[in-house]
Amino acid sequence: MAVILRPMQAEDWPTLWDQIIRPVIRAGDTYTLPVEMNEADARAYWERSAPWRVVVAELDGQILGTGKTGPNQQGPGARIANGSYMVGAAARGRGVGRALVEDSLSWAKAQGYRGVQFNAVAESNRGAVRLYRDLGFDLIGTIPDGFDHPGEGPVGLHIMYHRF
Repeated sequence: MAVILRPMQAEDWPTLWDQIIRPVIRAGDTYTLPVEMNEADARAYWERSAPWRVVVAELDGQILGTGKTGPNQQGPGARIANGSYMVGAAARGRGVGRALVEDSLSWAKAQGYRGVQFNAVAESNRGAVRLYRDLGFDLIGTIPDGFDHPGEGPVGLHIMYHRF
């Protein structure tokens, strides 16, 4: 069965928090968020209103991932989009992340953005880096030792960009 993407609804939050967002944040190995971030702060960080778009990914009726896309900067810098994605551990490798990123790229292009930039991709997040490169993102810079991975220690923090 194919991954279905739909706009996030308020009633999705408990599942997203319990099964996806909290575990991803607590792991501390991919996101530049405090591992102790509380639910209220996480919700404020993830739920966005226009011009942002927040979606959930479902497979067989289960929410397995989420993504958000919107302006990377404000004012004159708002012509480049930013995207963020989280996929539950059990769903990795099943096409959920790919579906989220492809949808984000299509949406951003349709909205008139000139490209999509990822500001902070831990180089240790090899699956994500591989996926992003496969989808046409260029690695435009790396901040050496910019991310403290809990198992690998200091690793680079990539800036990646997809031009339309």
